[in-house]
Amino acid sequence: MTEVDIRSFPDDLAAPAGHNRGPPLEDEHTPEWGNDGIGNYFYWKAAHRAAWKNPSPGIVAFRIRKAERLGLTYEEYTLEILERGRHLQIEDVERIAEIKRKRVLRTANHRS
Repeated sequence: MTEVDIRSFPDDLAAPAGHNRGPPLEDEHTPEWGNDGIGNYFYWKAAHRAAWKNPSPGIVAFRIRKAERLGLTYEEYTLEILERGRHLQIEDVERIAEIKRKRVLRTANHRS
């Protein structure tokens, strides 16, 4: 049997016990809620899930028809209901125009 060659390393290269001085295997872990603290993350997550939970097919069909009549997407129309607590009407011309302007801005930002 031959002897194992044991090398000693200078102190500036010393690593913690069990560390082979290789690169990290993964990037630093960032939790789902980010690095700023957990705050109300789980409350907001549960509320978001409940708000966007699938409604009945009849409600979805009604919202799709109504959104199409107003020139909006289903998501835009549903978000308006969730944010404002009311259904948009044909008379809400200014609010509908504002939603459409935001859509254009959102699309332009998404492309760049």
